[in-house]
Amino acid sequence: MKQLAILGSTGSIGVSTLDIVAAHPDQFRIVSMTAGRNLQLLQQQIRRFNPRLVAVLNPADADVLKSSLGAAAPEIVSGIEGLIACACHADVDMVLSAIVGAAGLIPTMAAIENGKDIALANKETLVSAGSLVMDAVARKGVRLFPVDSEHSAIFQSLEGHRRRDVRRLILTASGGPFRNRALAELQRVTPAEALAHPNWSMGQKISIDSATMMNKGLEVIEARWLFDLPAEQISIHIHPQSVVHSMVEYLDGSVIAQLGIPDMKTPIAYALSYPERLPLDLPPLDLCRLGTLTFEEPDLQRFACLSLAYDALREGGTAPAVLNAANEVAVEAFLNGQISFLNIPKLIRATLENHQATPLEHIDQVLRADRWARTEARRIIDTSV
Repeated sequence: MKQLAILGSTGSIGVSTLDIVAAHPDQFRIVSMTAGRNLQLLQQQIRRFNPRLVAVLNPADADVLKSSLGAAAPEIVSGIEGLIACACHADVDMVLSAIVGAAGLIPTMAAIENGKDIALANKETLVSAGSLVMDAVARKGVRLFPVDSEHSAIFQSLEGHRRRDVRRLILTASGGPFRNRALAELQRVTPAEALAHPNWSMGQKISIDSATMMNKGLEVIEARWLFDLPAEQISIHIHPQSVVHSMVEYLDGSVIAQLGIPDMKTPIAYALSYPERLPLDLPPLDLCRLGTLTFEEPDLQRFACLSLAYDALREGGTAPAVLNAANEVAVEAFLNGQISFLNIPKLIRATLENHQATPLEHIDQVLRADRWARTEARRIIDTSV
């Protein structure tokens, strides 16, 4: 039986993971879990899965949980130390890292250093500190399995093939809710419109990233580290149906793709059970009924965040960490009505232009770059309003 830690149990990935665990109680056991502020859902999860250790960021929330659960409460801790404790619990075999944003980096790195296998749904960990993370993975001899549907598709399409035969990776993207919206109209779009993804049900931050296509830019950076290929060998195709989750093109012109209905349970289950496949209660992919699969190149004028991500990847060092942190600030500012949709990439670009990237040698550099970028992005917002 595989013993799991779930970092981000109340988010969409965490909830789907727990659904899989509930359907396969003979294969998985929840040892520890962490969550943000959704205490009501967290209490339900604790009662159902009986973890030994639970962490929340806010100490006051920990007190509320202890009071609400009473004698049924497990050990409850708080703060970043609590997240690390859950990730590094002695009984844990694998950590499902699904905390949104840069907050997932430290507990994920701590888990790797403690010899835990990782199922990675937190793309910002590799975006901000890819070289350091992959060096630690190799040094500690652990496995890191991608949970993003695109990277899982590439991982599956590489199975049984020689890496030196790869010509390029092709990440697919839905194009989000504004793929066909006139560029002039994007200045006036509302957060509600941007959150209305046509194919996937996701949290607020990743939904906005999908609308700007920054999510795909972050995935390019993530793919560079997961599969050890340069930016020039990673392409993006817009694929509105979200059925082909990504592809690998080989030197002889062959293209291997992974297809499936748009449901995150499939890549989550594959990461948890690799190399086995779990039976899932999902509808089959009916290609005959679907009829048509279409692909197109992304419009870099409409999706300026894509170019920013490629630029940050090529610059390297601390630039991707700054890109990621500035994007998190920009998304929050857009959701709060402080900036317009089209000002998201403008804010990120301005922050990057004010940063002098340095080579990555230790994790403290990443944390400093992250803090600097957040401060700088907020300064730019304050001076522009």
